[in-house]
Amino acid sequence: MIKFRKRLKKSKGLKKVKDLVPSGVAEKAAAVAMPKPEEVISLEDVPQITNESIAEHREEVLSGARKYIYPLAHSKHRIIIITSIILAAALIALLSYSVAGLYKYYQHNAFLYRVTQVIPFPVAKAGGGYVNYENYLFELRHQIHYYEEQQGDEANDFSVNEDREQLLQFRKNALDSVINLAFVKQLARQHGVKVSGKEVEQRIAEVRTQNRLGNDDDVFADVLREFWGWSVGDFKRSLTNQILTEKVTAKLDTEATQKAQAALAELKNGADFAEVAKRVSGDAASASNGGDYGFLITKNNPNVPPQVVTALYGLKPGQVSNIINTGKALEIVKLEKLENDVVIARHIVIPLKDIKTYIDQQKAKDPAKIYIKI
Repeated sequence: MIKFRKRLKKSKGLKKVKDLVPSGVAEKAAAVAMPKPEEVISLEDVPQITNESIAEHREEVLSGARKYIYPLAHSKHRIIIITSIILAAALIALLSYSVAGLYKYYQHNAFLYRVTQVIPFPVAKAGGGYVNYENYLFELRHQIHYYEEQQGDEANDFSVNEDREQLLQFRKNALDSVINLAFVKQLARQHGVKVSGKEVEQRIAEVRTQNRLGNDDDVFADVLREFWGWSVGDFKRSLTNQILTEKVTAKLDTEATQKAQAALAELKNGADFAEVAKRVSGDAASASNGGDYGFLITKNNPNVPPQVVTALYGLKPGQVSNIINTGKALEIVKLEKLENDVVIARHIVIPLKDIKTYIDQQKAKDPAKIYIKI
């Protein structure tokens, strides 16, 4: 009797629990608990790949891969856009700093100089074109470096009144120099005047000999860097401009050229050098003495132009040179005597007009426009 009651209570409890469980859940649980019979796979259900259907199957595979490719391509596109925006912002910042530094504060530091070597900011308009700011800084930094070297103060910030005045003068000199050079180049183009690399190398050899710099290229480069802040390339650039100016001057001063040619023709026809010198030479110190220099000349004599020294040491005693353009004059020299590498000589000097004469004529026709204040 007691066991029957217990069974009855248990049956009632199970019935209450069963009533609480939804019918759907119970059916699912029963289905999971019961073992399933093994499914038989039919070959008819397996996709068949044939020559006719291979394109279709390939498209199915590729379409599945595209969902991964498209997001990656989109990410690359975003990276390119963001990178472009960053580069554009950096470029704008660089240009803003450069413009302010060059045209408002007139700075000449190494960074801005490098910028002007890449970006052709104009400092003026002259000679039929724009004058690059880099040309101006090239001259200005050279003058400042030499000044600091002479003063023994490489960290000079030009804060002292005297130094500030000197800096203003350097700026004016540099600006005048590059504007004048622009007009010289314009005149050179008009008259077909050019400078060859051979002429530059010859002048370098002459300058090195006269200044006792020897044949050591390293020493030569060190001297240029220490005293002028130049590389050998910078020095060649400066010499090229100098030679161009000399050749343009001689080309335009037809009066001096004709006078020198006439004197040379007389000498080649046997005229006495001293007599011709007395008559046509424009050097007051030597003309009355028949063109005699009045001192001994050596290869490194600083009182004689390097072109003249080279010409003299290329002559034999009694010989006369051709016309030599020294930049300031046209000269003809005669070697009287060469002993122990020391020269005794005479010269005829035909002064050339200052190049400024012809530059001013160009400026009168087309004045320069300057974009900075001095």
